[in-house]
Amino acid sequence: MTIDFSQPRVMAVLNVTPDSFYADSRAFDLAAVERRVAECLDQGAHIIDVGGYSSRPGAAEVSPEEEWRRVEIGIAAVRRLAPEIAVSVDTFRASVVEKACERFGEIIVNDISAGELDASMLAAVARLGVPYVAMHMKGDPRTMQSLTDYRLDIVSEVCDYFRRRVVELQAAGIRAERIILDPGFGFAKTLEQNYRLLAGLHELCALGFPVLAGVSRKSMIYKVLDASPTGALAGTVALGWECLRQGAAILRVHDVREAVDTVRIFNRFRS
Repeated sequence: MTIDFSQPRVMAVLNVTPDSFYADSRAFDLAAVERRVAECLDQGAHIIDVGGYSSRPGAAEVSPEEEWRRVEIGIAAVRRLAPEIAVSVDTFRASVVEKACERFGEIIVNDISAGELDASMLAAVARLGVPYVAMHMKGDPRTMQSLTDYRLDIVSEVCDYFRRRVVELQAAGIRAERIILDPGFGFAKTLEQNYRLLAGLHELCALGFPVLAGVSRKSMIYKVLDASPTGALAGTVALGWECLRQGAAILRVHDVREAVDTVRIFNRFRS
């Protein structure tokens, strides 16, 4: 699978979960999953990101078997409706990645832990040769919001982390051209730290790897607006543009049409 980053790409969120933080993104039965997939395709998504384990702060534990059951439903729906579209799987478990590739062929792995939560992940990704999104996070979804102390400025620390981690990914056999970086907005970061990280996103982009930005409807938007995730669409569009301006290659979003429109206008502006 080769992803064309000559222009920014839109990754649509498909949560096959009952508890993801944004209720309208949940699709927990086959009919709802297929409606969501059809909607994402109609609105112009380039990648569909299938998740079976909510990573919101304090999320409940999900067994590997249950996570795979959910992910299988999601990928199968995408493959039925659009066999050619790129599919990513939002998981930190190597077993889920291996089953997905065995059942459906090549996918993109979207790992919130950059391989830190499953010692088998990097070897599995290297063996399968699939694209790999490595995200910055400390701890896990249950503990991350208690781990927001950083020795350095947040931008410097995240960039330093990825400089080290990229070396480790390549030492494990993952090819450089398969690596995508995600700064992990909202994961082990305070509200202020999220905005500092956003202001320095260009420094992460300067490391030379495609960068995925996931700010869609997150608390860094709705808390500023004294709103809820349902009231965070305009803020998502605004921050999406800023991520593009600083060099992000992928916007991971709940609202596909708005993100696709943002990319189209940004491309015209840039040209």
